[in-house]
Amino acid sequence: MHRRYVHPLLDVPADLASHRGWTEEVYRALLALRAGQMSRAALDAKYLHRKAILVLDLTGFTVSCFDGGETQAFLRILDAQMVCIPVLQQHDAWLIRAFADDLVALFNDAGDALDAAIEMQRRIALFNECGLAAADPAQCCIGIGFGDVYAIGPNLAMGDEMNRASLLGEDIARGTETLVTENVYEVLRHRPDVVFEPFSHDDALFPFFRATPSR
Repeated sequence: MHRRYVHPLLDVPADLASHRGWTEEVYRALLALRAGQMSRAALDAKYLHRKAILVLDLTGFTVSCFDGGETQAFLRILDAQMVCIPVLQQHDAWLIRAFADDLVALFNDAGDALDAAIEMQRRIALFNECGLAAADPAQCCIGIGFGDVYAIGPNLAMGDEMNRASLLGEDIARGTETLVTENVYEVLRHRPDVVFEPFSHDDALFPFFRATPSR
């Protein structure tokens, strides 16, 4: 026998949306799905879209805060955004969002996402070599996924490939590395200008590859 739940539930879309999780429209759709008033197919038709997701994280953010204080860490973030956002724009990023020391970008084409990643790694290295960094030079850790994701949330990309790209970029990639999911590899593996190296990591539950420009 199930226990009776007697506590209040927040099920008003406008009130839920006021906490800035999803939009009121999304909450209405999910509540309708939960109540059996909307089908999964209808939800997919409304929100699912195919995108390449690039997640960029910076090395040494926490250490920079400890060693040089918060303002030094802020300047490292500023440097990275000044260098990287123009690259994302030049490679037709559909969405660009900055959060803390991360950049998230969506592309219609996986090749554009990889081209942007390669160019950002090159420009950050050059920026650092030229002595332009305002604080301790940072390096980029990048993860890229490609597939169907839901256009909900601030990144408009909730789903498995977003989770994978985030894990690769934020937790697994080291400075200067670009790691891609199996979906990205399958689409781009025949590119002659890129070498894809199978990779493994204890924290990853899926195959992924390190992508580097061919010499």
